[in-house]
Amino acid sequence: MSVRHISTGSPFEEKIGYSRAVVADGWVFVSGTTGYDYETMELPEDVVDQCRNTLATIGKALSDAGSSLDDVVRVNYILPDGSDFEKCWPVTSEVFATAKPAATMIIADLMEAAMKIEIEVTARVSK
Repeated sequence: MSVRHISTGSPFEEKIGYSRAVVADGWVFVSGTTGYDYETMELPEDVVDQCRNTLATIGKALSDAGSSLDDVVRVNYILPDGSDFEKCWPVTSEVFATAKPAATMIIADLMEAAMKIEIEVTARVSK
C-alpha cells in the first residue's frame, strides 16, 4: 500500500505530529482543520471567515493530494457553539454543492478558545 503525507506547513502539524492529509488506496483523509490563515498564522474572529479559511486550506490539501472539494464523501463539522453552525451554511452549501457529502456536526471544545470551527473530510482521489 502506498501512503503519501500532505502538509500545509502549519506549526501545529510539526508540534503535534500529524499530517494535514494522508493519501492511501485512492482515499484522502484530511485532518481536523481550523480557520487559521497558515501563511500569516492569523485567526479571524468571525466563524464564517474561519469556515472560509478552513475550507480553503482543505481545498488546497485535497488539490495537493490529487483530489478536490467535489470529491469529498464525508465531512465532520466540529463547533464549540452549535448556534454558530447555521451562519456557515451559505459557505458550506456553496463549497459542497457538487459533492453533497454525508455530514455530521459535533459540539465540542476546540484546542484554543478563539477557534470557532474545525472541519475534517474524507475524499476520493480524482479519476
